[in-house]
Amino acid sequence: MEPYSADMLPEGIRSRFVEDVNGLRMHVLEAGDRSNPCLPLLHGFPELAYSWRKVMPALAAAGYYVVAPDQRGYGRTTGWEDGYDADLVPYRFLNLVRDIVALLHALGRRETVGVVGHDFGASVAAYCALARPDIFPSMTLMSAPFTGAPAFPFGTAAGAADTAPAPDIHETLSALARPRKHYQWYYSTRPANEDMHRCPQGVHDFLRAYYHHKSADWPGNEPFRLASWTAGELEKMPTYYIMDLNENMAETVAKEMPSAAQIANCQWLTETELHIYSGEFDRTGFQGGLNWYRCRTTPEHSGELRLYAGRTIDVPSCFIAGAQDWGIRQNPGGLEKMQDTACSDFRTCHLVNGAGHWIQQEQPEAVTEQLLTFLKSCN
Repeated sequence: MEPYSADMLPEGIRSRFVEDVNGLRMHVLEAGDRSNPCLPLLHGFPELAYSWRKVMPALAAAGYYVVAPDQRGYGRTTGWEDGYDADLVPYRFLNLVRDIVALLHALGRRETVGVVGHDFGASVAAYCALARPDIFPSMTLMSAPFTGAPAFPFGTAAGAADTAPAPDIHETLSALARPRKHYQWYYSTRPANEDMHRCPQGVHDFLRAYYHHKSADWPGNEPFRLASWTAGELEKMPTYYIMDLNENMAETVAKEMPSAAQIANCQWLTETELHIYSGEFDRTGFQGGLNWYRCRTTPEHSGELRLYAGRTIDVPSCFIAGAQDWGIRQNPGGLEKMQDTACSDFRTCHLVNGAGHWIQQEQPEAVTEQLLTFLKSCN
């Protein structure tokens, strides 16, 4: 596998491989002088380092050395085990943090100016800041609020704590008049990769519909605060989050496939740009990224994060998301909990109009402006 050719990238962005990164041969995109302060950018699902292409040149021009890796399980990075039956331990969040620390060390860096993460990359960024604030002295999350590490049951020894189990959310979702299921647990099932990788419409059209459905281009994206983590509240979200029980994700988003005219008018993700994504995911499939979800939904693998139970993120923190992004509301109360309790030095929350979930692609100028203002305030 070769790096991206220059004609695949905006001017000023370079593609290369970094060897021996926590067992990986990591593909990275970089911009800016390598002697400048380092700013790592961490993508989400189903994305790539390429997702940062629209903000990297401006960040480099502002004086940063910007590094965006294809993370474990994605793109042109190799050395990760594929398949549903792969060992999931390397996909645990603390090992994903180790991947980023190892990359920085390989680049000759012991510190950065902060870490930026979007979507599932926001979770990795949050644990970077939680575990190694000496390396990551600021944190910017995009589209996915961080509500804190999973907790241990508290006060149980005295018998005073309420230990009654909560109703099973999956049973109650499936028992609705319109039976539903949660996308994260669907993504954790064996058929999910095949459903998307071998879908009838093909990977390219699947991704076009998926990206459209979660963007501000889809008129149904008008998020509001949900009252609670209950089936009756969760079912108010669009089907890309709370799916119909008997449909897979490819079938779900196919109903919202944009028209030829809409595709032609989509300037934030042209067909040429989409071919970068579809070419990579057509080659690799989606299971590498789906294994992240399996670690999140499986207590055996998420349990190690309880090491940080009760600990706050204490570095200066910022949140940027699209005002039309349901991701900011999918965890009821999460946006507020991030600001009030999970981060002790939370500075700013920016919800950008005209952007859905793919904020750094849909509104890159606004993202760059807010990110640079925040980073400057941390000096």
